[in-house]
Amino acid sequence: MIIAVLQARTGVPALPERALTPLCGEPMILRQVERIRLARTVDRVIVATSALAEDDGLAGLLVARGQTVFRDDSENRFMRCVEAAGGAEVVVRLKADCPFIDPALIDEVVRAAKASGASYVSNYLEPSYPRGLEVEAASAHALGRAASGMDAEAAAESSPMRWLRTRPAPFPQVNLRAPRDWSKLDWRMRTPADLAFAAGVYGALHEADPGFGMEGVLALLQGRQDLARWAA
Repeated sequence: MIIAVLQARTGVPALPERALTPLCGEPMILRQVERIRLARTVDRVIVATSALAEDDGLAGLLVARGQTVFRDDSENRFMRCVEAAGGAEVVVRLKADCPFIDPALIDEVVRAAKASGASYVSNYLEPSYPRGLEVEAASAHALGRAASGMDAEAAAESSPMRWLRTRPAPFPQVNLRAPRDWSKLDWRMRTPADLAFAAGVYGALHEADPGFGMEGVLALLQGRQDLARWAA
């Protein structure tokens, strides 16, 4: 089984309600889930969030729409989510400030993980994709080994996925590269202007293709002066 874990919170300092910001009539978090579900290799999507009261609204919205949610307040929320899910072969980690995550790119990373047998596969080690399109995948076995090998101090400062990323010797890695280097582009949601950018892209592309990919966004940016700063 391939599971995708989308880590999401409200209350982040810069944009506390970004996950609930509407994009084409739905909260951004639901648009992200929609896109992840379009990945053909993913069997199950789980949103991991905190058990704090400030995230009750986020969790309630997701559950009401039939989305599996895992809530935990520990520093190891991601790994506890993986363990609670059970039965995973490969685990995909995604972040909730990235409404343009490309379903086809998720599939590419997962297929590379299965074909290579590597412990860790991503497009993150040597960046070439726009920021906000990061996909990390790891074998559940390697994540378990990493979690058991981390002492208390390391666990407080890192996560098993990051542990794998920084230790290529015991944990073989594969990095996927884009056709050209777009790593200077930043499509993450960090400012109100970024949210307006997302609204503009979704407004132009979502109706025709809810799973629009990176190429569609790049093509749109070439013809939209109002969005030119995200193409520079």
